[in-house]
Amino acid sequence: MDGRDLVRSVKTAVGFGGAAQGVRTVRAAWRRGRSDAAGLPRRGAERARVPGSVLEAEPGPGGGVVRFARAELRITVTVDGAVFWGWDGAGPEPSYALAGHAPEPDPRAVLEPDKDGGWRVVAQRVTVAVSQHGAIEVRTPGGVPLRRDLPPRWWEPVSGGGARWMQRSEVAPDARFFGLGGRAAGPRLRGGTYRLWNTDPGRAFGPGDGPLYITMPVQLVVADAGTHLVFHDTSWDGTVTVREGEEGAGSGHDRPGACEVRMDGGPLRCWVVVGAPARVLRVWTSLTGAPALPPAWALGHHHARWGFGSEQEVRRIVAGYQERDLPLDAVHLDIDHYDGHRVFTVDRDRFPKLPVLADELRRDGIRLVSIVDPAVKAEPGNPVHDGGSAVDAFVRDASGRVVEGVVWPGEAVYPDFTQPGVRAWWGGLYRERLEQGFAGFWHDMNEPVSFTAFGEKTLPRSSRHALEGRGGDHREAHNVYALCMARAAYEGLCDLVPEQRPFLFSRSGWAGMQRYGGTWSGDVATGWPGLRASLSLVLGLGLCGVPYSGPDVGGFDGSPSPELYLRWFQLASYLPLFRTHSSVRAGRREPWEFGAEVLGHARTALAERRRLLPYFITLAHLAHRTGAPYVRPLWWGDPGDRALRDCEDAFLLGDGLLVAPVLEPGVRRRSVPLPRGRWYDTATGEAYQGPGSVVIDAPLGRIPVLARAGAILPVRGADGGLSLEAWAPVRGRTGSGLVVPHAGDGWEEPEIERYGSRWKSGRRVVVRRDGKDGRSEPGRPVLVRGLDGG
Repeated sequence: MDGRDLVRSVKTAVGFGGAAQGVRTVRAAWRRGRSDAAGLPRRGAERARVPGSVLEAEPGPGGGVVRFARAELRITVTVDGAVFWGWDGAGPEPSYALAGHAPEPDPRAVLEPDKDGGWRVVAQRVTVAVSQHGAIEVRTPGGVPLRRDLPPRWWEPVSGGGARWMQRSEVAPDARFFGLGGRAAGPRLRGGTYRLWNTDPGRAFGPGDGPLYITMPVQLVVADAGTHLVFHDTSWDGTVTVREGEEGAGSGHDRPGACEVRMDGGPLRCWVVVGAPARVLRVWTSLTGAPALPPAWALGHHHARWGFGSEQEVRRIVAGYQERDLPLDAVHLDIDHYDGHRVFTVDRDRFPKLPVLADELRRDGIRLVSIVDPAVKAEPGNPVHDGGSAVDAFVRDASGRVVEGVVWPGEAVYPDFTQPGVRAWWGGLYRERLEQGFAGFWHDMNEPVSFTAFGEKTLPRSSRHALEGRGGDHREAHNVYALCMARAAYEGLCDLVPEQRPFLFSRSGWAGMQRYGGTWSGDVATGWPGLRASLSLVLGLGLCGVPYSGPDVGGFDGSPSPELYLRWFQLASYLPLFRTHSSVRAGRREPWEFGAEVLGHARTALAERRRLLPYFITLAHLAHRTGAPYVRPLWWGDPGDRALRDCEDAFLLGDGLLVAPVLEPGVRRRSVPLPRGRWYDTATGEAYQGPGSVVIDAPLGRIPVLARAGAILPVRGADGGLSLEAWAPVRGRTGSGLVVPHAGDGWEEPEIERYGSRWKSGRRVVVRRDGKDGRSEPGRPVLVRGLDGG
């Protein structure tokens, strides 16, 4: 950090907490430095190690163990075709990523000798070959290589202790990389180095910034030969360096794509899943947990602001929506509703009757959502602090002292969510939030953040954590801190309100966070680059198994122009989490603040979101059951289409819709890439044929949205009930669609309704439902569209 960064950091703290807060951040930075100097082991001299030559192999369930001169490799193929390998005795467990126990080995997978003295495991869906010196190659069932991991390298302290390691890999020259958590530049990961350390940037961010709040060692690699996901299961700090390949590079030879993973510690263990994108995500979420199913109201429109200030202000905003006939489903309260920024409290002067307000809103179909920060004000007499101290809940340093940081309430302490007892204690605290009338929860500042005038804005790396009884420090616990906080809240809410599905989303997280809820963009910068970054984050997170996310509409800071606000609003109306939000120092975000024209267009976008709510409910259920994200890249169904692999400014919403947002100022027409098949412009009914690209009008009042020929979408009818919108299939072909009807916000999972359509006598489209005894009438109103283009 240079001098300007130091001044900016102190000014920020002073601006939000006064001069005393600025002094605290300087003190916290020095305190963190002293703690790490005393508590972190000095690495000293190191020795490098590679596996060496193969010595022997021992078959076992699903694969076996291959022993080398200086290392040991365990390989297992599971019954669903996922591949695990771990070096030096590393097994699948313990793991914060996995949901429950590791899956069963595939009894049909066999470890057998390979050519040149190596070994291979042959399974139905994949073949894994191990070379004589420890390189690992993953191949399709047809023998086509998808990736080759070169022999790894470890650097071990001479005096003992954990080793850091490096793993280099090669992929096809045409391969494209995606994932690594929430990345503002993407969703495709171009050449460069990406850090794996959850970080609050401390300011509004744009496409060039990183790392951000959610990093995951999860990559999805898409090539002509096939798609595969790779996950390096260690939560330590590290980097991933990507180099895209070239075809015909140099003297006519291909240059493969490459990836280098470097980790500061933790086991060298890896999962690989191969197959079509839908299968890869299904297997991935079977390993790491089904995405939590949000209540139906959480798929509507949310309004938030840091700075509502009072019950009267909340009522004024809600009345503004109602007077202008704008649908609203949730209002979020930020830290300003707390008493002195203390978590699990309420400012009784500004919110004297919060439960009454919550009841009033609920009668109008609007829920209250509360922010929850992990840091607890270090103040004897504060019930949360005293309760946590009584159960020894707070993180300590290497000498046994409770670690103190600085956050909004001032000096603060941090629960150790890697301890089961602490999770149980914290989960019980949500009773206070429920009694205040809150229906959902928004986790913030949980990277975790500690304001410091310089250096890293988090806990000392030497801070001690339970890590489920294994013991360790913050170097290992940092990236999973928010994941464990989400688990504490989710399990606590399940105990407190067992008849309702919890709703929570978190700024930070790690692999498997979808088990407990979703996320949002964090403090994305107001501006056209921030709008583009918003889409990148949602797409990238979906490919890492986190399907429910969305941005702060309008950006977190600043004042968007009417055009920028509207284009952001239009994009977000087709994303899973649709929320307007801004900083206390930013301009307003209510639609009527941008003039009559924007208000009218925003009303149209809100009405369309409300009409498509049954479709979003269906997508949520399908994500929960299959892992398929609501928002998908255009190549989802055809990863071999290279033009689609390079498209980053349009997306599929489920199987049925293609959305092409406007991401640049002044645009009134835009090029839309099309996957193969027929597509209908939902505004004009005009039909287009893919693959290819078409130019479509994008007036200020709408963004291009196309429907796939043959799609059958559940929509909200004029009477408020569920109807079917069937887009005509191509003549001579059939159409289909899935519908999961809303069955309340409890744990019931209704059956999937399956519909099909076909032309009859060349004149009209007939829609039928697959019944138990074959086809039957749909039993729901049906609107057929696209007949003129048939």
